[in-house]
Amino acid sequence: MTEVAGAAVRTPDPRGVRELVRPPRLREGDRVRLVAPCSPVPADRLDEAEGTLRGWGLEVERAPHVLDRHPRLPYLAGTDAVRAADLQEAWCDPDVDAVFCVRGGDGAHRTLDLLDFDAMRGAGPKALVGFSDVTALHEAFAVELGVATVHGPVVGTRYFVGDGTAQEELRTTLFRPERRTVLTSPGARALVPGRAEGVTFGGNLSLLNDGLATPRSRLSASGGVLLLEDIGEDVARLDRMLTHLLRSGWMSGVAGVALGTWTDCPPGPEVVAELMRDRLEPLGVPVLWGLDFGHCAAQLTVPLGIPALLDADGGRLELAVPGLA
Repeated sequence: MTEVAGAAVRTPDPRGVRELVRPPRLREGDRVRLVAPCSPVPADRLDEAEGTLRGWGLEVERAPHVLDRHPRLPYLAGTDAVRAADLQEAWCDPDVDAVFCVRGGDGAHRTLDLLDFDAMRGAGPKALVGFSDVTALHEAFAVELGVATVHGPVVGTRYFVGDGTAQEELRTTLFRPERRTVLTSPGARALVPGRAEGVTFGGNLSLLNDGLATPRSRLSASGGVLLLEDIGEDVARLDRMLTHLLRSGWMSGVAGVALGTWTDCPPGPEVVAELMRDRLEPLGVPVLWGLDFGHCAAQLTVPLGIPALLDADGGRLELAVPGLA
């Protein structure tokens, strides 16, 4: 329920956002697999990421095609079929305890209809880690598998390699999740005041917009605390995407919105903030600006599918339970 003056109490849409099964936390000695379901990853960064993860006490495996490149489309890491197969095999392997995406970019939506979700439902829950283009996978895993996932760094990029703060954020969330239940940032503030309870979901605005009304995507934001961030989109393009989500009715019943970083989104964050206020304030729900998740250094790791309190006035997101069991 949302505590905003004059706002109606919203009943969650059964097609919307629900609490999901939490994967087990990681422990030293666990085996993890690196997959590339989106764009290609530089080999040197992958080497560095492996070294960091091994330093955490993990056994690290590369998926067979993690360094592939599509023969004709250079923005894709291998063909759709091999990218989907690597992801599915990692998820279904009972000896793999977590799956780390090495890069975002493009291509995740192209894999969704090639995944055998019936087979994947038979596998136990495990952490899926990534952000940006991986938003398509977060949504599909929520809808098809009912499993909570982790919006965190893609490990073969600068958002992990060389970023000690982002690494520690992710490590603590995966190994000691009870220590990361209150998420805040120095510049976090209310665009629209209030407090609201809901289940965390979302990620990249472009990916959520692109997935609207497609298979494997949720039908409604009802009952959810929606996370939104993006990179490299001008304010007019952000306006069009957000207006599309609003006009479609998809945003009806959302409990609250937490806004992350808007890197390289001209003309700049001040105008983006005004856009978000203009579009979201009529919903009558709390809107938090400046939570440092997304395309930024020292990014916060945010578990998805977890019940939470969005406290816009206090500038924080409070998880009701740790992100991993």
